[in-house]
Amino acid sequence: MAAVWQQVLAVDARYNAYRTPTFPQFRTQYIRRRSQLLRENAKCGFEPGLRRQYLRLRSQLLALRYGPLSEQSSFRASSVRSSRTTLDRMEDFEEDPRAQGARGHRRSVSRGSYQLQAQMNRAVYDERPPGSLVPTSVAEASRAMAGDTTLSENYAFAGMHHIFDQHVDSAVPRLQFANDDKHLLACCSLDGTLSIMTLSPPPPTVKVTLKGHAGPVTDFAWSLSNDIIVSTSKDGTLRIWNTEDGRCIREVADPEGSELLCCTFQPMNNNLTVVGNSKHHLQVVNISTGKKVKGGSSKLTGRVLSLSFDAPGRILWAGDDRGSIFSFLFDMATGKLTKAKRLVVNEGSPISSISARSWISREARDPSLLVNTCVNKLLLYRVVDNEGTLQLKRSFPIQHGSQPLHSIFCPLMSFRQGACVVTGSEDACVYFFDVERNTKAIVNKLQGHSGPVLDVSFNCDESLLASSDATGMVIIWRREQK
Repeated sequence: MAAVWQQVLAVDARYNAYRTPTFPQFRTQYIRRRSQLLRENAKCGFEPGLRRQYLRLRSQLLALRYGPLSEQSSFRASSVRSSRTTLDRMEDFEEDPRAQGARGHRRSVSRGSYQLQAQMNRAVYDERPPGSLVPTSVAEASRAMAGDTTLSENYAFAGMHHIFDQHVDSAVPRLQFANDDKHLLACCSLDGTLSIMTLSPPPPTVKVTLKGHAGPVTDFAWSLSNDIIVSTSKDGTLRIWNTEDGRCIREVADPEGSELLCCTFQPMNNNLTVVGNSKHHLQVVNISTGKKVKGGSSKLTGRVLSLSFDAPGRILWAGDDRGSIFSFLFDMATGKLTKAKRLVVNEGSPISSISARSWISREARDPSLLVNTCVNKLLLYRVVDNEGTLQLKRSFPIQHGSQPLHSIFCPLMSFRQGACVVTGSEDACVYFFDVERNTKAIVNKLQGHSGPVLDVSFNCDESLLASSDATGMVIIWRREQK
């Protein structure tokens, strides 16, 4: 259960929209000061019963002053259809006749490392006691590095480090720390701009604002060297930005004039970016020339909402608003995409986020996919072969019915006891789940947002977590130092 002071702050945050509606800056200053005072009072050691009584009285007074809050909608009973998530129900694609054998069958791509790795990991995983780590010398090293503390202790937070409100009243659908960086953070907004923020030296500030899109910005991605950001917008353009001065280097218009909804860099070749649009098309773009790559296009069953490569850049997964996840084989030499597999997670439920990870913990190295879809669940899949075939491993209950929520793997989970993922939720909370815990998987819950939490991002050493919401607020959370 979250600390009482954090629950008080969550109540204040939910009523914050009613305070001085024409002065959003005051609302931000108010919640910052409340966070500071509540953290200071939490150190005074008051009786827990008195704190809970204060929480009840505070809630009653705010309800009398502003009226009762409307209840959040309960979890819908819709579930992932198991008949479509089993391995043998995944569909093959045979678009290229040359990919077929002499008898007209698709040639089998070697399942090699993915299948062998998954089988070995499952064998070790199934034999170990519940809740324990794989008994190897590597596991002992992980315990030593984590200080033999629990996952809950590892992911305890001291409170809000800072609040950014430059996009107030416009949703911030995506935010991301720069690669291998502790203090550089970017976010995009439906107000048509992006912000690059620096958290050190203090105080945290907005370093530069990227202006130029004529419509809501839907997604963005950092280049590996952090000198370039690419962004997509509903204005139908892909833009390439210089992160130092905020200059737009190039604008690439969608030939179909459709809304661009998502983008990602090819991890091994940052000259190539994959873009998804509202007319169901996926396209590889060379950002150095602004031209589409020949053979680097494909069509999904719905609007393309989410993209993710595996670490080597050989498999691309794409999710659409019809509830399907497609896997594509990426030709590193030519940039060509070959459609491989399709998984229907839940018919008609948008796939708002996909994150790939080579392994979920140092002791259990399953290639995995973390998926947000509108079925009130966060889904964890196992990748079982070199064509991106998925097998459902775990699911975690969250409130997700309509908003474009996102989730992440913790960057240092391989050095922790257990394995953790973080997700936003429509109940205005940030949730931490231990993917290896069979019961009571919630490790932590952060409260403080006043609207659905759309995205989360850790910095490289996990000392700071950033989260953004549908009201335009970005909160930086500081992890407790051990």
